[in-house]
Amino acid sequence: MNSLLRFLGCLEGPQTMGRGPSFWIGFLMVLAAACAYPAFSDGYTVGNTVYFFTWAFMALGLSLIWGYGGALSFGQTAFFGIAGYSYGILTINFGANYGFTLIAVVLAVALAAFFAALLGYFLYFGRITGVFLGIVTLSVTLVLERFMAQTAGPEWHIGKARLNGFNGMSNMPALTIPWPGGNIVLFPDIGLYYVVLGLLVVTYLGLRILVNSRFGNVLVAIRENPERAEMLGYDIRKYQLGAFVIGAGLAGLSGVLYTSWGQYITPSSMGMTAAALPVIWVAVGGRSDLTATLVGTLVVLSAFQTLTIYGSQYALVVMGLLLVLTVLIAPRGLVLSGADLLGRLLRGRKEGGA
Repeated sequence: MNSLLRFLGCLEGPQTMGRGPSFWIGFLMVLAAACAYPAFSDGYTVGNTVYFFTWAFMALGLSLIWGYGGALSFGQTAFFGIAGYSYGILTINFGANYGFTLIAVVLAVALAAFFAALLGYFLYFGRITGVFLGIVTLSVTLVLERFMAQTAGPEWHIGKARLNGFNGMSNMPALTIPWPGGNIVLFPDIGLYYVVLGLLVVTYLGLRILVNSRFGNVLVAIRENPERAEMLGYDIRKYQLGAFVIGAGLAGLSGVLYTSWGQYITPSSMGMTAAALPVIWVAVGGRSDLTATLVGTLVVLSAFQTLTIYGSQYALVVMGLLLVLTVLIAPRGLVLSGADLLGRLLRGRKEGGA
């Protein structure tokens, strides 16, 4: 019981914003509103909301790697693409019966994490840090994107799955849950909404526990002063590699959910623009806090989609301008800086009342 209480106690800590009954009451209210949302919306809008949720896993993973670990990585979309294509290849070849799509999700995410472990081993144990780590991860991402874009010929196939080059892979099965009365197919609608929402809540809470644990505290110490952390006896390479693999696995989960949501994936999901967008989401929200990252990602994604619909030629320009303004005005992120300002105002009002 004591171990369980200590474990759950890591939901709050110095590495995450929000604590106490007021925060958790607010969290439950937001969760209740999210659960009730499909009752007040149509199926198309609910399915479109799932699209936003699928990208949040990638952003949370980047927050762990960059915000807590201090290593800017442009490789999230590479792991996204590896998992997405793996899911497509597996399900096109083996189908959706007997719950195989769920097995494909696990295998695809594991493959992305394995690739990240190989890449991360050479990066971190080779002492590649700083801007060079960003350059290497971006290079790997672009190489994968260019390779997949030239796989258009009929000879580029794995079993029954055609890679289709720049046109991308399509017609893979949606997530399917085996059920006695018949399989439940999770098309972009209410069923998939609740599954992805549940995964997002579990991931968010799990990451809060992780970053407030010993692992997270050491990771932040490495971000602040890697030499001092190493002098204290920690093998900083193992902690950095662990964060990199976990973040890559979350990016892979984004790739699988996105692929099953739209039943397609293209190499453009690993291009230069796609690699830069998660950095903007995380930077604008606040890379050093999970809550700020999650809120910022969902808000910026909603704004980006609106701009894409009503002014596609300006969408990327606005995103770039938003990143520049964030760096100049609120380097810690707009959401995190706003929360800090609100906290100071509330404390000042309490002290003034006292």
